[in-house]
Amino acid sequence: MIGNQDLILGAIIVIVLFGAKKLPELAGALGKSMKEFKKGATEGAADNASRTCASCQTPLEAEWSHCPCCGASTPVTAISKT
Repeated sequence: MIGNQDLILGAIIVIVLFGAKKLPELAGALGKSMKEFKKGATEGAADNASRTCASCQTPLEAEWSHCPCCGASTPVTAISKT
């Protein structure tokens, strides 16, 4: 378990390595990275959730070509990776 002394020691090491002037830049970059990651994760979940079977409305995985519930053929859409 991480205690107060460990956190203080870690903060001192970070300040020594990066300098006090660089810390706001590093924190901003970390915040932007986390924001982009969350944005990508929610977009990926929305893409998977929006594909359903036309016959029975069962949610489908992106790689499925047939519905596991009713067996209907489903069109496979191309996934663009940009």
